[in-house]
Amino acid sequence: MLAGSDNSKLKSLINYDYYNPQFHFCAPDGGAKGQPESLGSILFGDRIFSSPYDIKMLEANGTCQMLCTAEIPGEDAQFINGRIREEYALNWLVDGLPAAEMKRDTKTGDLFFDMGFNLGNNDDDAPYLNNHYEIVLSHHLEFTASLESWYGHLASAVTQEDESMPNCDSEVPKLGLSETEINNIRYTYRVTWDESDTPWATRWDNYLHIFDPRIHWFSLINSIVIVVFLCVMVAMILWRTVSRDISRYNAIDLSEDVQEDWGWKLVHGEVFRAPSYPMVLSVMVGNGAQLCAMCAVTLVFALLGFLSPSNRGSLATVMMVCWTLFGGIGGYYSSRIYASLGGVDNRKNAFLTATILPTLVFIVIFLLDFFLLVAGSSGAVPFSTMLLIVVLWFGISAPLSSIGSYIGSRQGGVSHPVRVNQIPRQIPPAPRHLRPWASALLAGILPFGAAFVELYFVMSSLFASRAYYAFGFLALTAGVVALTTGTVTILFIYFNLCAEEYRWHWRAFLTGGGSAFWILAYGLFYWLSRLSLHSLSSVALYLGYLFLICLFDFIVTGTIGFLASYWAVRRLYSAIRVD
Repeated sequence: MLAGSDNSKLKSLINYDYYNPQFHFCAPDGGAKGQPESLGSILFGDRIFSSPYDIKMLEANGTCQMLCTAEIPGEDAQFINGRIREEYALNWLVDGLPAAEMKRDTKTGDLFFDMGFNLGNNDDDAPYLNNHYEIVLSHHLEFTASLESWYGHLASAVTQEDESMPNCDSEVPKLGLSETEINNIRYTYRVTWDESDTPWATRWDNYLHIFDPRIHWFSLINSIVIVVFLCVMVAMILWRTVSRDISRYNAIDLSEDVQEDWGWKLVHGEVFRAPSYPMVLSVMVGNGAQLCAMCAVTLVFALLGFLSPSNRGSLATVMMVCWTLFGGIGGYYSSRIYASLGGVDNRKNAFLTATILPTLVFIVIFLLDFFLLVAGSSGAVPFSTMLLIVVLWFGISAPLSSIGSYIGSRQGGVSHPVRVNQIPRQIPPAPRHLRPWASALLAGILPFGAAFVELYFVMSSLFASRAYYAFGFLALTAGVVALTTGTVTILFIYFNLCAEEYRWHWRAFLTGGGSAFWILAYGLFYWLSRLSLHSLSSVALYLGYLFLICLFDFIVTGTIGFLASYWAVRRLYSAIRVD
């Protein structure tokens, strides 16, 4: 994991076990024992082991204690110095709370805990190892002086050279590791007990510090203004323009020999013509519906407080479980859309819906896992966990998807209000701003603009080990993005139909998913501005995770845009009278 100042660039995304042999940290008698972890913690690279620190409640207060001595060869010293230059941080857990350095928010003046503490310092381009730890453990006492809770954070870490007796108060030079000879290192620590008025129920508050909440509110208000403007704009089009067109179309005297259509009514016989590759489109919509349901339920659990950071990995675990259990939703939507588009191969549709996206994600995760294994990282997913994911996806999600596909195929496709002509109509050249890629980029600006502030904090949480718990802001932002995506896609599809472009199915999905291209651009900008990755493994990890984020966003927002446009087109053409 990494730590550093807000303006510093992250230099690596590779995690290492605390007891990696190259670090030569002190191990407890009998060896370190691993602790059981949840599925989400394992996927995020968390590995918890027992420690050799002998800490008893309110005992040995302020006493300098010897931990162990270690011999570090030159090649391992080179490895440690490299990690110090990359600003690696150590992560401890005390009573379920992460060790942290106390810092002050320069904007608000509030004290907060920055999780983790530096492995060493890189002053004047010379790395120094921290081999002495000042540990401050805060405890809360009730009025009866009985113990209610206790928690700890690391206030500071200083360096100390080898001496005959442990002395934590003497002024000693910084400890630099020689890369050409063996280094004899002694690790010491001192525990200080500090009485605190923070009760057990609020002990996480200092960790879940929101930097300048006004940014979140400004972004949210700005997003709400955008979505209200879009909704009003779409409502005006559907109410004034469309209502006027419908009245004009229906008022035509049917006894006339010649009846001229104009506008979007010209393509009433083509608008429900099956698009190219209906199988692929239906599979993507089905998987998008499944992802939408997963995100909605996960946010509900987060808002209700079930995904507390004290439950390590709970967020990823809930997402995996919801994705597995909502396989039926994906199969149902995929089969119904496929039938509505004129598809007849229901078995192939059910198979692809259940397997194609999990297979693609599994291939990407497997490749990223390969880079982690090559780098010797603890973030590599064990084979047993990989097998469990395969069982979840193909043993539970796939059968549920098949059941959903069966129910959807039994209900059949959605009825269309107008018939399709036998001979396709010629399509005039479309304006440049209505071409597929142009409309996708233009339409994607608004949903991205509604979410880019929260996206920065989410990216910092994923890659910079920052705690993120502003799920209220995140849920409101997700709702605004969904509304913005649906309304702006309906708007562009209406413009396309007015331009006599009736091939709207793929355009709706591409226009709805346009924000994914802006997220990709923002991810590359974040790489240049906030990261300084030197190793191939770190670059591959970042690009792989960025690809998955963009893929999921494209599928989710594309599905929202397609379903919203499908509903609008059906409502539009069901309101006119056609011979």
